[in-house]
Amino acid sequence: MVFAQTLFTRAVDPVIPMIADDLAIDVKTAALLSSAYTFPVAMALTGDLVPVGRLLAVGLTGNLVGSSIAGVIGDLLGWRGVFAILGSFGLIVTIAAFFAFRGVGTQPPARFNRATVMANFRGIFADPRAKVCFTSVFFEAVFIHGLFPYVALLLLAIGEARASIAGLLIAAFAMGGVFYSLSVPVLIARVRERHLMVAGGALAATGLVLIALHVPWMWQIAIYGMFGFGFYLLHGCIQVHVTELSQRARGAAASLHSSFFYLGQAVGPVVYGYGFAHGGPEPSIFVGAAVVMTVGVACSRLLRHRTVY
Repeated sequence: MVFAQTLFTRAVDPVIPMIADDLAIDVKTAALLSSAYTFPVAMALTGDLVPVGRLLAVGLTGNLVGSSIAGVIGDLLGWRGVFAILGSFGLIVTIAAFFAFRGVGTQPPARFNRATVMANFRGIFADPRAKVCFTSVFFEAVFIHGLFPYVALLLLAIGEARASIAGLLIAAFAMGGVFYSLSVPVLIARVRERHLMVAGGALAATGLVLIALHVPWMWQIAIYGMFGFGFYLLHGCIQVHVTELSQRARGAAASLHSSFFYLGQAVGPVVYGYGFAHGGPEPSIFVGAAVVMTVGVACSRLLRHRTVY
């Protein structure tokens, strides 16, 4: 289920210009489809049934495969082919999951207690890191993930119209996440966390700047890989602090973290769409780079692990 859901999360992005051209609408209007596909219901439904590490690995794989497959399908069959094929796959997975999960036993949900929920939220926000973490992941999502629906449009500016190339670049971003996951043990053993945050922000910001310079798409494969590595480096450091916000309400802290992150993903295409229309792509992306760099520096200065006695 999670693979099918994340498969489609970034699958719309490579074919946004095709949709806009076929339906005679602005690209920024078509980009709202990416906002529509950022509510991760499948992850919420299976979160208690599968280990988190495996869940994230599957989700990352879905993002990587989805964008690349969608680009190829888009070039061969058009954007409707992307919806038809991946939608059919999602339907098959849903039917299979319906039968597979019928015998899975789960604990009955606890009775909703408003006082307890509010107490948990107050406990989370009593830690000053909460505002920093949630605000940071929101802006990360807005100015990093919000750019993906416009990758194909940016490629058109350099004369590259193939949706498969847009899908390849988005997949390269996900590959940056894979390299990050492989390098984590070495990084945390040799580099201080606050330096990792600055490095993550700097790499992601540099990636945005280079993307705005419209270099040949072959070079952009490496740029998007660096872009993804920087994002996951910064985001991973923030996630560690989110798990420490509350000892008794970690689930609530994680849900708030996800809510702010996916809200940012939904808002991002709107923000970039407005910026592209009123200031142009390059200034808008430069602003995004400045914000991401600021997030990295702010997190490095404001996020500190609390000593527990």
